[in-house]
Amino acid sequence: MEDTNAATLKPGRLLQQFPSHVDSTDITLTARTLCEILTRSSPTAIETALSSTGISPPTDLVCEVLKYCYHYPSSAVKFFRWAGQQGSKHSTPAWNLMVDLLGKNQLFDPMWDAVRSMKQEGVLSITTFVSIFGSYCNVGRFEEAVMSFNVMDRYGVEKDVIAVNSLLSAICNEDNQTARAVEFFEQVKAKIPVDGDTFAILLEGWEKEGNVAEATRTFGEMVISVGWSPQNKSAYDTFLNTLVSGSQVDEAIKFLQLMKKNNCFPGLRFFSTALVILIKQNNPRNAIALWDTMVGNGLVPNLTMYNTMIGLLCDNDDLDNAIRLLDQMPFNGVFADSLTYNMIFKCLIKSKKVREVSNFFREMIKNEWQPTHSNCAMAISMLFQGYDPEAAIEIWNYATENNITPLDASANALLLGLCNLGRFSDLRRYADEVLDRRLSIYESTMEDLKKTSYKEGRAARDKFDSLSRRWKAR
Repeated sequence: MEDTNAATLKPGRLLQQFPSHVDSTDITLTARTLCEILTRSSPTAIETALSSTGISPPTDLVCEVLKYCYHYPSSAVKFFRWAGQQGSKHSTPAWNLMVDLLGKNQLFDPMWDAVRSMKQEGVLSITTFVSIFGSYCNVGRFEEAVMSFNVMDRYGVEKDVIAVNSLLSAICNEDNQTARAVEFFEQVKAKIPVDGDTFAILLEGWEKEGNVAEATRTFGEMVISVGWSPQNKSAYDTFLNTLVSGSQVDEAIKFLQLMKKNNCFPGLRFFSTALVILIKQNNPRNAIALWDTMVGNGLVPNLTMYNTMIGLLCDNDDLDNAIRLLDQMPFNGVFADSLTYNMIFKCLIKSKKVREVSNFFREMIKNEWQPTHSNCAMAISMLFQGYDPEAAIEIWNYATENNITPLDASANALLLGLCNLGRFSDLRRYADEVLDRRLSIYESTMEDLKKTSYKEGRAARDKFDSLSRRWKAR
């Protein structure tokens, strides 16, 4: 191999992903010592410094040092050459690390020197070329990556489907290069039998680019080429996710039925991912359609999926479907938790469903799930506005008895509600309770109580003044 000069090296954009010995906490002491020599010694003194250690590095130590040498390839080459002169041949993993290190530093001529040496040593394998594909594609040199594939057989490595898939994966890993990967695929598909993984890689590329039309075309060719197989479910999931992301849920549902017919219906993993996509899109209509397809085909969602779906529905005021899913849960062996109930309870409150709020509250506590303190406060306020003070007081009593803290917001909602309904005797009684509990009555609440009380006449005014004196003395 030719020597290299780290000083003139322009590192590839992936070089930062490789740690140095300084960054590592699990490097062995011997490897650290050798790395220190490689980074601190002058280029002409490296081999002398290495020899002075008296270390004869075994193959695993050579590999360990090379892993931390990506930032100084010139020194790595000198170390590799020196280590090879210490009595034992380099292992295949060590050679592959050397090829990868050179390639990731865009030192392609020395990289091919190493490849030719590997051929002479009889240690070349597909692993070597996978590294070469990645190194070229990382820096946008796709033609050289394809050229490397084309010369594999000259180096005694078979150009098989694994090699094809490895190059396709390297190309598709780069942004907006799936069309280029398809171009290579078209060149080789008649010569080398492809498999489900081949199409899965292309479909992942189209998914990343959001290209629904090309994903559909690739999926159609996949079915024709390799048929239907449960082993290819990951490819099917990727295709369906592309449709969902592209707002083609109706098409996704059609393909789901086709997959079911061919015994390839996806599992919960796809539906979980699809629901996340639809939640980001805030698309409850398509989400519920996909949900009903999933449940209708015998898949049982877990609690997290139920809560995710119910949360989306509640955020969009779709109470009918939210409650339908809540009622459906026990039939699927899933039981609602505090989050489930509180999301629906909050939605009922926001929708000002007076009767439903009080009924749902009783169902909650019957099932031993408490409302949150914020939901208690909102419910009390809304129920007073909806002229159901008894239900509001029932929630207040439950909150105090069960110590649903902080209680301050609920207390203020209670006092304002009683005041607005002209229940001044109850107002003073509950205000005393609030103060006895050392809860805060807000200044804004006192201002509102004062305005309303003073308009009602002397009796109401006297009650407020008495309350005000106690409030100020607290």
